[in-house]
Amino acid sequence: MLGAEEAAALERIDEGAVGRMLAELVAIPSITGSAAESELQHHLAGRLERLGLDVDLWAMDLDALRAHPGFPGAEAARDEAWGLVGRTGEGGDGPTLILQGHVDVVPPGDLGAWEGDPFVPRVVGDVVHGRGACDMKAGLVAELVALEAVRASGARLRGRVAVHFVVGEEDGGLGAFGTLQRGYGGDVCVIAEPTAGTLVTANAGALTFRLAVNGKSAHGSSRGEGVSAIDAYLPLHRALGRLEAERNREPHPLMAEYPIPYALSVGTLRAGDWASSVPDLLVAEGRLGVRLGEEPAAARAAFERCVAEVCARDAWLADHPVTVTWPGGQFASGRLPEGHPLPGVIRGAHADAGGGPLRERGASYGSDLRLYAGAGIPTLQFGPGDIQVAHSARERVSVREVVAVARTLALTVLRTVGTK
Repeated sequence: MLGAEEAAALERIDEGAVGRMLAELVAIPSITGSAAESELQHHLAGRLERLGLDVDLWAMDLDALRAHPGFPGAEAARDEAWGLVGRTGEGGDGPTLILQGHVDVVPPGDLGAWEGDPFVPRVVGDVVHGRGACDMKAGLVAELVALEAVRASGARLRGRVAVHFVVGEEDGGLGAFGTLQRGYGGDVCVIAEPTAGTLVTANAGALTFRLAVNGKSAHGSSRGEGVSAIDAYLPLHRALGRLEAERNREPHPLMAEYPIPYALSVGTLRAGDWASSVPDLLVAEGRLGVRLGEEPAAARAAFERCVAEVCARDAWLADHPVTVTWPGGQFASGRLPEGHPLPGVIRGAHADAGGGPLRERGASYGSDLRLYAGAGIPTLQFGPGDIQVAHSARERVSVREVVAVARTLALTVLRTVGTK
């Protein structure tokens, strides 16, 4: 049963306005670390100001954040990063609900795989195609529209809503880390990542690794005089496959639907600098999945132990051991505390807004959830779109789905922070 203020909020959500806002955000090519990422933060700051929020838009101290022992890592080159928080002015005796989303998107990849420019939104029916449409500008729109609806309903909030729009999620979580370091927190947090009609209450982690395998150079016609770094790497690659299988036995029930909940994958291999030379160095980079509840240090130790065991059994590698380093993003796992009431609030709001049942699951990728959970803020993900099409040339989202999530979030705001 909807209250008067709840009904008024839902009436304010307009599908046409949602579609226009989504297209506007997709058209800003906010690739991680780019100038457009900063441009979008300033654009969104203006939107939050027009909503009457108290807005903090600040240039992050990158040197200080990188020097912090808890820095989550990064991969993209950047010389600036902007934090953005908007907060409602009400709320003296009620809880604070955080609505969080990242503004950065991954590069479009092969432009030939797209139907047109990936940053020129293409609309087919109610579906918007383009880089970032799903991951996660649809979520940003849903949060903005929900807050607009709450403000337009005239409801006086007992608690407070805080909007955290962050940069650098795709390569480690710099923006969320910097926002939390600035002192912003709350009682609960909803991240509007694409969850395809589910509640994501846990994330696996992911650690970026780099392997350097040494060989011995020689002329290709006399390859017996050398040792190919490629050949030296092969037994290690097979061992990593066995390690992945071992680490995926008996996964947590929240992760059981995934064929490989904690994937270990090698993403790049670079070896040699001349076709007729035996390569004396191979560098492999990839990602190691972190199991729910597993400390990243323990995952790193298991990986390094596997590499050391391969080296100890190999005649060449025993004297020329593989070097392991951990550059780039370092995503721990994270989860909402078991039994927390937030999923029940969202399920009820979703049903009252006209939606169906929402099941709970974990996600096999890392996200900002683990940073908020690590700061003691109960956090889950619920947003429009399907992660299966994110980071691909098929990226798209239904405007109707964005509207449905916005309706649910509007009721969640009112029921979480309360009204006077």
